[in-house]
Amino acid sequence: MTLKSFSRLLVSLMATGLIFAATAVLAGEHTKDSLKQVKENLEADKAMLIDVREQDEWDSGHVQGATFLPLSDLNGKLTEKQQKKISKEKILYLHCRSGGRCLIAGEILAKQGYQVRCLKPGYQDLISAGFEKAKD
Repeated sequence: MTLKSFSRLLVSLMATGLIFAATAVLAGEHTKDSLKQVKENLEADKAMLIDVREQDEWDSGHVQGATFLPLSDLNGKLTEKQQKKISKEKILYLHCRSGGRCLIAGEILAKQGYQVRCLKPGYQDLISAGFEKAKD
């Protein structure tokens, strides 16, 4: 390998690392998307709503159409079953009760190449904002 080709490879690897680092940083912040924009993206099938709360919270109520993926189940690499629940082709809007757990889940998913946007509004905020509560 010549010095020139090694330099190109090194620059390419550094750029890739910066992109992944930027994605992880962005996942560690709440999205600036308004709830109106979130609804529009969900209705246009450009996004998925992911509920990262735990089973008892989900059972006590959840948003219609949300996908259940509790933070406690996100241990490093996703299982095949978990991968089938979510899409790398869509924005993943993550929510929890108050906006904290979704940041942790967001970092895990972003590191695996998912387009993550963490919501600061929690479950009750989403219901109050007009997101439909799932029927029992």
